[in-house]
Amino acid sequence: MTRYPDIPKPIRSGIVLVDPERGTPQRIIVLQFNPDTLERSLAPQSAGGSGDSGGGGSGGGDRNEALRLKGPAQETWKFTAEIDATDQFEVAAPDGIHPQLATLEMLVQPTTAQLREATRLSRKGTIEITPIEMPLTLFTWGSKRVMPVRLTELSITESAFDVHLNPIRASLAVGMKVLTVSDLPAGHRGAELYLAHLAQKERLARSARAGSLGALGLTGADIGMGRA
Repeated sequence: MTRYPDIPKPIRSGIVLVDPERGTPQRIIVLQFNPDTLERSLAPQSAGGSGDSGGGGSGGGDRNEALRLKGPAQETWKFTAEIDATDQFEVAAPDGIHPQLATLEMLVQPTTAQLREATRLSRKGTIEITPIEMPLTLFTWGSKRVMPVRLTELSITESAFDVHLNPIRASLAVGMKVLTVSDLPAGHRGAELYLAHLAQKERLARSARAGSLGALGLTGADIGMGRA
């Protein structure tokens, strides 16, 4: 078989669970196959209020706030991941892909220990039980995209099984919300990671080739016509 040693090995995308206090990785989930497509959506947090919804000049937004932002855009990601135990590079396992599926499902589930502790506190008469805190979740798509996220959707379609009815092939529709400084307290490790993610976007934007007014059929005088 012909080998090409100079061809770099593809980087895998994945999920890293991080201890928010110490910053140490608790678990690393490497996706078996990189998704073929990514669907990303960014919704700006405008300060203009209800006037941003359109519908003419009768909106209730403050005109002085039309160009202002209240915070970072709300960013969501969606993709489909594939898991296949029959892949030639995977070692057959007696449980099929149950372990891989369970690992992903536990990203949106508290542990039995956490649930038992909540029950114990409830029985002791604790009036207010603090919601269970999960590890900080990072989604990675190469070195230029490392961001804190919260899973908002995990839909699993199992499409093949072994003789023991263990799933051996599945596709997962994954939805995530990028956590920003608007979602996390100041000084939180996730907030700092988001700022690093945003700074990477700023660096990439600065490296983009700038356009020209001439390409748009405009001149500087056309842009300046609105000045008083």
